[in-house]
Amino acid sequence: MKADLIRESTSVDQNPNVLNSQQNSLSGALRGCLGNLDAACIEKLLLHCASALERNDVTLAQQVMWVLNNVASSTGDPNQRLTSYFLRALVSRATRVCPTAMNYFDTATCGGIQRRLMSVTELAGYVDLIPWHRFGFCVSNSAIFKAVEGCHRVHILDFSITHCMQWPTLIDALAKRPEGPPSLCITVPSWRPPVPPSLNVSIEEVGMRLANFAKFRDVPFEFKVIEFSSSSMLNLKTLNLIRDDEALVINCQNWLRYLLDEENEMINASSYRDSFLEIVKDLNPRMVVVVDEDSDMNSPSLCSRITTGFNYLWIPFDALETFLPKESRQRIEYEADMGHKIENIVGFEGIQRIERLESGMKLSQRMKKVGFGSVGFDEETVREVKSLLDEHASGWGMKKDEDDVLVLTWKGHNSVYATAWVPNISG
Repeated sequence: MKADLIRESTSVDQNPNVLNSQQNSLSGALRGCLGNLDAACIEKLLLHCASALERNDVTLAQQVMWVLNNVASSTGDPNQRLTSYFLRALVSRATRVCPTAMNYFDTATCGGIQRRLMSVTELAGYVDLIPWHRFGFCVSNSAIFKAVEGCHRVHILDFSITHCMQWPTLIDALAKRPEGPPSLCITVPSWRPPVPPSLNVSIEEVGMRLANFAKFRDVPFEFKVIEFSSSSMLNLKTLNLIRDDEALVINCQNWLRYLLDEENEMINASSYRDSFLEIVKDLNPRMVVVVDEDSDMNSPSLCSRITTGFNYLWIPFDALETFLPKESRQRIEYEADMGHKIENIVGFEGIQRIERLESGMKLSQRMKKVGFGSVGFDEETVREVKSLLDEHASGWGMKKDEDDVLVLTWKGHNSVYATAWVPNISG
């Protein structure tokens, strides 16, 4: 992507009122953009369309969508491909306001989202495309390995969306411990957010494959599945799940965002996220690892979510452009998964909007409020991550933020954060 397309905040990103002075004409949305439809101008058009939809001005929304439809392309440059998914999401939202008025839009032009079940081998290739997931795996496994040093029994509660893809590497590392491997138990929830990537085998089959690999590496292993849902809180303490002699680790990879974050004023209850973390803290784990994408997608304002999403989700589109051809099936499917996320962020509200991401900074504030203290990552972990990034395009980097947060960056822009926490003794 050219330098002039690198995202910068526009004057309307946090102030939708700026759009109100332009709300009665399409020319306001296009002013200064004709002949120069770069990222800032496309963002301006998306915001103008969103503002029209929030006012139920379907006519103006149609006009702006027509312009966007001539810019967007699911096979074009990264900007055009990203725009196609935002346009699709806006069309999806608009069809619930006025279905017949939106029928003339070509959904193929908008970038049709084709999702399918992957094999384990295909999932491994998917995860390896860019370090979006592998960064979190690498940091987490290194931190966990250090945290359970000298422990004879280790229990990991794994809350993640990538079907246990990170654990073979940790099992292999534990097998090589000088003092011998510990007995390892991995427990996963029965519920998984309905988001990509999707696998063509059950979680039980995944557990059997992990058990076979652990046996091959001479690591005593057990795999458990426990009942859990996003809306009914898990009571781990009643399950007799954790043995007294086990070192407990909680692993949260791209997970917390899918727990509801609304406070229940009717029963004076805190959010499900806070309740979940309080339960985790009561288990007194040796370590809690939280990894997620470093952006805020939880605003009630549609315009704010579009600004944040457009200036953040260009990262995978731009990164894939550096090494995969436009017609690559892997690239198309990966971008379609980003499109699935965009459609939920933009097209839905209420409980239907499950993508409610919060930044690493907000996560740190939440963890401290619940009663956790941050744990720094050692130099060996940093070296392992740098070695991982050497396998990918030169645009990827890493930095350390406040509270010992490690952040994966693309061309200097934050993409994924990784944190480690322990319960405060005084908490």
